[in-house]
Amino acid sequence: MTPAAGHPRPIEVVAFGLGIAYFAAYQLFKLPVVLPVLLERYHYDRTLAGGFMSIYALAGLSLSIWLGRAVARRGPAPYIAVALGLSAAGSVLTVLLPSSGLAVLSGRALEGIAFAILAIGGPVIANAGATPERLPIVIGLTATWIPIGQLTAILLAPVALATVGWQSLWYAGLGAAVLFALWTARLRRAPGLAPGGAIDPVGEHRRAFTPAERRLLALSGTVFMLWSGQYFAYMTWLPQYLVEVAGLSVTSALVGYLIPVVFVLIFNVVAGLMLRAGFAAGVMMAGALACQALVWWLMPATGSGLGFGIVSLVAYGVGAGIVPACLFAMPSAILGRARGTAGAFGVIMTGRNLGVLIGPVLLAQAVDMTGSWALATPIFGTLTTVGLAISLALAAGLRRRGDAPPRG
Repeated sequence: MTPAAGHPRPIEVVAFGLGIAYFAAYQLFKLPVVLPVLLERYHYDRTLAGGFMSIYALAGLSLSIWLGRAVARRGPAPYIAVALGLSAAGSVLTVLLPSSGLAVLSGRALEGIAFAILAIGGPVIANAGATPERLPIVIGLTATWIPIGQLTAILLAPVALATVGWQSLWYAGLGAAVLFALWTARLRRAPGLAPGGAIDPVGEHRRAFTPAERRLLALSGTVFMLWSGQYFAYMTWLPQYLVEVAGLSVTSALVGYLIPVVFVLIFNVVAGLMLRAGFAAGVMMAGALACQALVWWLMPATGSGLGFGIVSLVAYGVGAGIVPACLFAMPSAILGRARGTAGAFGVIMTGRNLGVLIGPVLLAQAVDMTGSWALATPIFGTLTTVGLAISLALAAGLRRRGDAPPRG
């Protein structure tokens, strides 16, 4: 059955949902790829520089639950339009006043509000446009939003630094915001964007969560908090670590930064295929967290040589690819037919935002206090290990309920 004339196809709705999520991730990760340059040129305090990443989480913490309900009630289109405007304004402020740390922080805060909206709206819209058979693949693709945003920034950064400068990454974000605004206007009445659209086709968002569902969603949000804290610390400061500790140039550091990002992207997709094949999301996530915890605990040894260092980067990327795919599958695994419930995404994204708020600043503080990167291992190894323990409890709870990821 094809859509009526003038109406977008479901595949376009999926592409739009994924696209705005990818855009949001690019806006977030355009900073780390040029952070060594910004620190050298503008002499930002290291903790303030960590705040340029963490500030994104403040808006999410304040707005995620409310946004999840508002999007379910009114449709995401008007909120997405506001988000794109805020994102553009934040980019302009940063480009105009880069030497003012407060101005850059304010610009990142505006982008962070936009990120909070797009981080919920993107997955909800993509799920709404997916058929039941394709939903696991869409979930896997949804989980690729972070590495695709990172990869885009990594690939653009050398060109930007060799030509106009770091500002080119911000100009690219402005151009993308305009294009997505035009696309939003085209799709504003499409299912999944309009009020009463197919965000929750069976009306499940109006049903209160059961105690068991709330407990499992809370566990999912907690795992997301611990995982995203260590992930964003790692991904914010890895280029600077490679410059300071490994003695690499900024361009060479970006090559090292590229390695885990590529494997995150690959294993996001692999995880989606595994979910479709019937693998249990909770068990998959626990195994991936065990891999990442091992990377943190072995970092003092693996950081001492090129070969072990590359193995560490690859192993970290593999684990980091599987975990978010499983977390984005949790609303479906926990709530059954309520496969795109905006409220459930709001709950787990709140956990994610807590991690983003804490992780980059925590690592910056640890380095400033000690003058070295040595504390990264005990701090983030412990956080990841605790996340592993909670994920095992989550896997057990899902198994008791009959963990059945959506599949075709």
